[in-house]
This record gives sequence, C-alpha cells and structure tokens, in this order.
Amino acid sequence: MSAEIADGSEAMPSLGELPFLPYIDGEGLLPAVTEGTIGIYAIFDADRALQYVGYSRNTAASLAQHLVRQGDRCHWLKFHPIARPSRSILEAIRDRWIADQGSPPPGNGPDADAWEKPINAAIAFNDAERAAIANADTEAARAKAIKQATRRIEAMILEPLTQRGVTIPLRFNPKLKERGLLDL
Repeated sequence: MSAEIADGSEAMPSLGELPFLPYIDGEGLLPAVTEGTIGIYAIFDADRALQYVGYSRNTAASLAQHLVRQGDRCHWLKFHPIARPSRSILEAIRDRWIADQGSPPPGNGPDADAWEKPINAAIAFNDAERAAIANADTEAARAKAIKQATRRIEAMILEPLTQRGVTIPLRFNPKLKERGLLDL
C-alpha cells in the first residue's frame, strides 16, 4: 500500500505493488522507462528473489553498473520514478522497501561493496599477469601490464552478458583499468 512521504510531496509505493520489469528487454536493452530518470529501484535474481535496493539520479547508468558488477543477479527490476529529486525521499523509500522485507537483501548488507564499488580486477589476475606487473621496469610498462590483465577480466565479465543478449554499450573507464579497476 502506498504511503505519503513525511512532507506530503510524494507518494511512497510499497515494493509489492510495483510490477516486475525484465532487467534486459528483448532487444538487449534496459527498460526504456529508466532512461534519463531519477528514481528508486529493486533488483531481483532469476527466481525473483530481492538482491539489492538502490536509488539514482541516472537510473539507467546505475542499472548498467549493477549489470556488469553482478550480472548473474540482475534479471528482474521494480522501478519507481521520482518527479522531484530529493535524497531524503529516495532514502525513505529505500529504507521502507528494505524494512518491509524483514532483513536487508544481500546487496544492501554483506555484499554491498560488490554492488556499489568498482570491480577490483586485480584479485583475479593470474600468476603470469602478476609476474609481468612485478617485473615491469618502468611505471608505464607496469600500467600497461595492469591494463592488459584487466582487459582479460573485462572480457570474462562481458562474455556472459553478450550470451544473454545484452546490447547496451558498456565502456569501462580506461584510466581505472591502469589501476586494476573496472567501472563504467
């Protein structure tokens, strides 16, 4: 059941009354309703188990980030746009949706960093990549070795998304790759 935000400015929908949307549509894209929209969203896995609740001033960009960070957990979505951007309104809705579940979903609890922070590709570097980085004789050679190893991890992340039919342009920040991090 909807409730009103304390200042009466915005209806606060319950998570249960919102429809499920496919995270990726038949054309491999995020739901069009999220494009250029400020809002709050809940992400569900293939079994429709809640995984994460978040809000964003650029919902589609945030959903793309979650897709590359936790693609196997991003299959369904519930979304509520907010007409008047207000962090307090977004936080109030997020907190209510989480409280209504009885306990935080994994992405808002123990797995929060995996949902919210850049991917640390360095933890997946193999022995040869670690050796190439350690044996680099200049800072530029070291950065190049890190970037090359990070590209391998990037390909491993993108492959299952491609197989799933994702067609969203996903471009990782090249400067972060030099530090062994992946973020759109």
